Amino acid sequence: MRERALFNLGFWEYPAFAVFGLVVGTYGTLIGLGGGFIVVPVLLLVYHATPQDAVGTSLAVVFLNAASGSISYLRQKRVDLKSGVRFGLATVPGALIGAYLSTYLTSRLFSLVFGMLLVGVSVSLLWRPESRQNPGADPPALGKGLVTRMLVDADGHKFVYAFDERIGIVLSFFVGFLSSILGVGGGIIHVPALILLLSFPAHVATATSHFILVISTGVGVASHLTLGQVMLGPAISMGIGAMVGAQLGAARSRRLRGKWIGRLLSRARRWVGVRLLMAAVWR
Repeated sequence: MRERALFNLGFWEYPAFAVFGLVVGTYGTLIGLGGGFIVVPVLLLVYHATPQDAVGTSLAVVFLNAASGSISYLRQKRVDLKSGVRFGLATVPGALIGAYLSTYLTSRLFSLVFGMLLVGVSVSLLWRPESRQNPGADPPALGKGLVTRMLVDADGHKFVYAFDERIGIVLSFFVGFLSSILGVGGGIIHVPALILLLSFPAHVATATSHFILVISTGVGVASHLTLGQVMLGPAISMGIGAMVGAQLGAARSRRLRGKWIGRLLSRARRWVGVRLLMAAVWR
């Protein structure tokens, strides 16, 4: 698969991509994302990649990051496996549609859409950064259409929460679409949605989102590969670093309070979103 002219990289630039991937993997896994919300803007703003190449390459990095991070989260027993599998499968048709439609995005439109998405989600997290359910509480009363979950992680922490699974499945379809068309893996939407709409505890939301990313980004990467939209050199270099970073981020997340996950999510999205909007306006 051919590399674009702007990615005619020298030997020492590949280790730099690996270090960048390490940072992306650590931070992304810490807050339950694959790191695409960092990779895509860098490829667009620094290396002037096309939106299609930025999306495909980012998804490849996110997939490797999510696969590595999910191993740690599964060991910590913080993944809601039943919901993760169902929501992950619901992302598949959206991911396929998003990969196809990404070929029609212009650079300016892509930056505008991506920037507005990041800023909007960051504002929502400032309003309500934590889950409505408290870990260790008694099972909430079930309303019509609600299911309840109880998880006890490897450290003995108990998480009890109830949610409408139908909302999660519908939401996951659109998350799969956005992740594949924007190259962000979907966690940028899934984590706050799991927390704000479905009342997942923050730690369970980040771990489950990472597990869902493995499914959604795997489909997205395969689709973008067939379209020739993955730059293999940068993707492999960043992916190696991201896999190591994912282990570091997952380990650190065990000691991070839930409210800080929401704050880190909000600040990261807001900064990158404003930067992309400025770039779109100035083009």
